Amino acid sequence: MTELTIRLARPEEYDEVDRLILDSYSHDYGPRDASGDPMRTAAARAERFDVWVARDAAGELLGSVTTSRRGGPSMHEDVAAHELDLRLLGVSPRARRQGIAAALMQHVAEHAAEVGFSAVFLKTAPNMTGAHRLYERLGYERVPERDGLFIGGKKQFDLFTYVLPVGVPASR
Repeated sequence: MTELTIRLARPEEYDEVDRLILDSYSHDYGPRDASGDPMRTAAARAERFDVWVARDAAGELLGSVTTSRRGGPSMHEDVAAHELDLRLLGVSPRARRQGIAAALMQHVAEHAAEVGFSAVFLKTAPNMTGAHRLYERLGYERVPERDGLFIGGKKQFDLFTYVLPVGVPASR
C-alpha cells in the first residue's frame, strides 16, 4: 500500500479536492451535473463538515472524503445523533487499487470512535457496486429499511444505506 497522510483539507486545497471528486465520479459513473448540489464544492462543505484528504509521500492528492462533525449538522436527513455520516468518498483514477479508499474509510471509523460516535453511516447509489464491495469488505452492513434520499421527510430517490458500528454502544 502507498504511504499516506490523511488530514483535514486546507482552504488552498479545496479546488484540487473538487477536481479529484469530479474526476473520480466521472471515471466510474460518467459525467454528471452537480451544479444544483449545495455540497458540490469542498469550500462549501468545509464550512459545516470535515473535508479529509489523503496524500502520498510526494504530496500528491490521492483521495478525499467528507464527514459530519460531532455536534454539527448531518449530511443526510435520516442520520441518528450517534452516527457520523459521510459523503463524497473519491480516489484519483490513477491511484485505484492501492488501498486509498479503504485507508480513508478506516480513518473515518477511527475518527468517529475518537470523537464519540458509535457508528458510521453512509448512502450510496445502487449502481456503485465497486463501492458496495469495499464497504462490505470493511464490515459495513446494508440497512435496507433506511434506504433512500429524503428531503423534508419525503423520499426523493433510491440510495442504499450502509452502517458500521464503532467505538462504544449508542446511548438511548
